[in-house]
Amino acid sequence: MMDHVNLRTATFPAANRDQDSFIDLDRLTSALMRHLRLIGLCVAVAVLLGGTYLVFTPPTYTALTQMLIDENLSRYGEQEDNSQSAQQTDNRLSSAVEILKSKALALRVVDDLKLQDNQLFLDPPQSPIGLLKGSVKSLVSLVKPAEAPVSETDARNGRREKAAAILQESLDVNRVGRSSVIAIAVQSPDPLLSARLAKSYAAAYLSEQLSANFDATERASNWLQERLNDLNQRSQEAALAVEQYKIKHGLISPRGELLSSQQLSDLTSQLIVAQADTATASARYNQYKAILDQGPQAAVNNALVSSTETDNSVIKDLRRRYQAAQERERAVVEQFGADHPQAKLLEGQKNDLAQQIFRELQQMTSGFRNDYEVASSREKSLRDSIDHVAGNNSQANVSLVELRELEQKANSLKATYQTYLDRFEQATQQQSFPIAKARVISEAGVPTAPSSPKKTLTMALSVVLGLFIGGGIATVLELKERAFRLGHDVRARLGMRFLGYLPRVRSAAAEAAAARGKKKKGTGEPDGADPGYDAAGDAKRFARRLTRVAAEHPRSAFAETLRNAKLACDVALPNRECRVIAVVSALSGEGKSTVAANLAILLGALNKRTLLLDADPTQGGSSIVLGTDATHGLMDVLRGEVPWTSAITVDTKAKLAVMPFFARGETQPHASELLASPEMGRLMETVSSRFDYIVVDLAPLVPTIDAKAFAPFVDAYVFVAEWGATPVKLVQGLMEAEPVLAAKTVGVILNKTDMDLLPRYSDPGAAERFRNRSLAYHTDEPVTL
Repeated sequence: MMDHVNLRTATFPAANRDQDSFIDLDRLTSALMRHLRLIGLCVAVAVLLGGTYLVFTPPTYTALTQMLIDENLSRYGEQEDNSQSAQQTDNRLSSAVEILKSKALALRVVDDLKLQDNQLFLDPPQSPIGLLKGSVKSLVSLVKPAEAPVSETDARNGRREKAAAILQESLDVNRVGRSSVIAIAVQSPDPLLSARLAKSYAAAYLSEQLSANFDATERASNWLQERLNDLNQRSQEAALAVEQYKIKHGLISPRGELLSSQQLSDLTSQLIVAQADTATASARYNQYKAILDQGPQAAVNNALVSSTETDNSVIKDLRRRYQAAQERERAVVEQFGADHPQAKLLEGQKNDLAQQIFRELQQMTSGFRNDYEVASSREKSLRDSIDHVAGNNSQANVSLVELRELEQKANSLKATYQTYLDRFEQATQQQSFPIAKARVISEAGVPTAPSSPKKTLTMALSVVLGLFIGGGIATVLELKERAFRLGHDVRARLGMRFLGYLPRVRSAAAEAAAARGKKKKGTGEPDGADPGYDAAGDAKRFARRLTRVAAEHPRSAFAETLRNAKLACDVALPNRECRVIAVVSALSGEGKSTVAANLAILLGALNKRTLLLDADPTQGGSSIVLGTDATHGLMDVLRGEVPWTSAITVDTKAKLAVMPFFARGETQPHASELLASPEMGRLMETVSSRFDYIVVDLAPLVPTIDAKAFAPFVDAYVFVAEWGATPVKLVQGLMEAEPVLAAKTVGVILNKTDMDLLPRYSDPGAAERFRNRSLAYHTDEPVTL
């Protein structure tokens, strides 16, 4: 046989674009339209369930009140600065929300409104889900052992706890945005009760704040009072200890300092004065003593010094007289000479006056010496006193350190006492200001309409839920889709030519049975076949007529697809005629024998010498479907038992020669070896010279290797796949594993196609969408046979 060209079709750019695109809107639209009924059914069921929920769910009413948490409300009763950071404000509001949600506040509201005795609040009308839960609990309680009866007090406490739990579940507390406003919403079956609950919650929170502030202030005042008493006692003890220590150690301080320190300071001042006086007296005494030591004459001349330092009028007078006598003596000596008696007399007066001055100086020197001795004695006395006082002061300074420590402790206790006293007075004042740091800015009104169930929202959610469920089921169905649905799948996934669709043809008996089933289902009668109905015979007759669809309905889409397959085979070999056409499939039951028989009959109807060679060893081969009754078959010819002409049966009506695989009742375990044998090659050369076309019905590719063994004698393969059943991956694997078979395959036919569902799988604008327009050319479609 001559080499074949590769019959795979080129991959079109459009197919590549569809594979590379992230979202194929056309395929998405097709999938949506394909499952539109399913999605609509899911939406209808969801809407029905939503309506049922709205009908049987009891309404609840919600009342809303708003409170402003404001620290400035207490600014008149508090002295400290209440400015807070944003973080502190958030923490304060979060704490307020949690307080409102607390069980303690819920119990307070329960007690205020006596909700433990409100049967409507404790046992409200239940929804279907609640009734279901209650039924389950009742069944469980029947299994559990009976509990011991409880007392009235325990039962009342239990109802109180239950009411608080229900109230907490019905409560919704939220901060409004970033403001300091807190919204309190309460639900209940009764609108008036909802409004009362919301108002009671706001009042309970305000009362709880006042009580908390008063209790905290009272506890602080009591604690401060105890601390004040203790501090007062300790402060007094410390002050008394200071005074006792002063008395014990003689630390007298009349002017704010120790007496010894004052004495030491005074004595030091006096010592300085005494030292100055002693120095002055010593200098004066030494000066006058030096004058006396020089004699009387020198004393007259040095008396000037003493006259400046003393106020002695006698010395002054004597000196004046001495100077007057000296002047007269000088005048007499100058006038009369030194021997003049008057000069002698004046000389005597001068000596007498000098002696008087000397004696006067002696007296003064004696007085100065006494002054010096007194000053010296006084200085020595002061020094002794200072030494004595200084010794006492050193000891006092050592004691003073301990005194300072005692005084510091006393002052500290006094200051602490004063601080606590101020805080106590402030706390006492705050007890008289009953101001809460919150106020109601929106009173709860009586709701006029129920807050739940929300009809519009419920129905909208039902529709959305139905769409989601329907879309999810549709998505699962699409993801489960693994078979061929369109010619585009053949071209894109296999890279092969698509030859066309063969419609699914149902028998008249099958249509009648379906009609009877629907009728009996509507009337309630049991389904089943009519008495005397021969189902096996009807199926055999239908199978035989099915092989002649192309001949009996030449203007149908069925025949048009087979003509397209013949044309593809005719142009498959560019250098010679295509005579041997093999029809194969991946699995059994895909209708390849019916296709082979119809293709052979179609070729016979075109006045072509056609041989239908049944090479399928199964019981469903084309020769059996055609109903040929041969005594010999292909296996007999290959074994050399009969000539090939004896194994052929001629169907005159279909103008067709048929060679079965084997005679009925025979089996051949090694059929693939005979199909690949030289005898088979010689037979094919012989029949090829006698017939224009040889249509070979081969076994499926997956269970056997017969089709692979027969490949050298085949000019072209026609691959038959069942629409919506043959997996794409399976065919891809077969073609990749058998490149020779893939190269000879002229195209793929999709058999048993549901032509009514086909447009739903195609993209907008695809040829499958225009099937209705082609009905004018296909005027004799075989709906039923």
